[in-house]
Amino acid sequence: MARVSKPLHGGNIYRVARSLACDPCDIVDFSASINPLGPSPHVWKAIASSRHLLSHYPDPDCWILRRALAAFWRIDPDQIVIGNGSTELIDALPRALEIHRLLVVQPTFSEYAAAMGRAGRQVTALYADRTSHYAIPVDRLCRAMERGRNEGRSFDGVILCNPNSPTGQACMVGDLVRLAKVAHRQGVWLIIDESFADYCSDRSVLQRAVSWPYVVVLRSMTKFYALPGLRVGYAVSAYPTAGRLQRQLPPWSVSVMGQVAALAAINDEAHARKSLVFMKQERERFQARLTALAGCRVIPTHANYCFVELPRGQSARDITERLRTRGVLIRDCSSVPGATSRSVRLAVRTRMENDRLLRELSQLLLNKDSR
Repeated sequence: MARVSKPLHGGNIYRVARSLACDPCDIVDFSASINPLGPSPHVWKAIASSRHLLSHYPDPDCWILRRALAAFWRIDPDQIVIGNGSTELIDALPRALEIHRLLVVQPTFSEYAAAMGRAGRQVTALYADRTSHYAIPVDRLCRAMERGRNEGRSFDGVILCNPNSPTGQACMVGDLVRLAKVAHRQGVWLIIDESFADYCSDRSVLQRAVSWPYVVVLRSMTKFYALPGLRVGYAVSAYPTAGRLQRQLPPWSVSVMGQVAALAAINDEAHARKSLVFMKQERERFQARLTALAGCRVIPTHANYCFVELPRGQSARDITERLRTRGVLIRDCSSVPGATSRSVRLAVRTRMENDRLLRELSQLLLNKDSR
């Protein structure tokens, strides 16, 4: 097990636009995995009709949104905690659950380690096997938890990103149930980040988590619902755990418009179905085209992005920078623990945008010395 490095995020179109002296809207951003169809059209109408609420504080209880989510998932509103994006909840969990040592499965989202660092806590890592497409090592996780404190277990919490970012790998429900049972027996917290699980609902355990005392499931309105600018996420857990987490959050952290937009988004079933159909078709096409690029290794994915290893002799950092100068952003994953120097993550965007990336990438890979 090893220490993890500082966080790395994508989606900073503003910095790139400043460096290229262009409008942020001119940047094509494959570094942030957001629904390419954008927010539900109901969101825009809801925001416009709620302008009068801007002169009031937000509801600190997020009651209407929690009640809607509870109806959506058929659970109790008191088992839901709303945060300013799932990142705020990730930041609060070490304090709320008194996690002093967290085990993360690498490569994964850097914010888990960053949150522990801000809380003055420790992180260790278990590495997924590259030769197995970075499949989440469930057997090894179970063995690590079952060791117990007296047998050398060095953590009191485990976090899984399911599907994982950046690899796109996801556990079967049966494996997650198994992990939850071991966590309960051993008194180890199990946090399951389902920020991308809207794209593979058959891998979600959210509804089961409400009866598991040592499990917290995280969800985000950023990815599938395309609301990154409004910062809304939520956690689902047993009653006592939800209360502990809520007490760690500041008042009014979720804006009026964030609550309004999230409510409208989850109520638009037609847009959700359309988004799923589009992603399934375009992801398959995009993966096939990426695989056809000589030397590229594309990891199978359950999410709305592809984890790709560039051909030997190429550098993720170099290719990322050269695409950036062309106004195209991708996620350089070379500094993510457990990944390689050739690893990148590419969001699945519209067909036209995906074709542009494929053309640009193909040209760069054919002539790696061109500038």
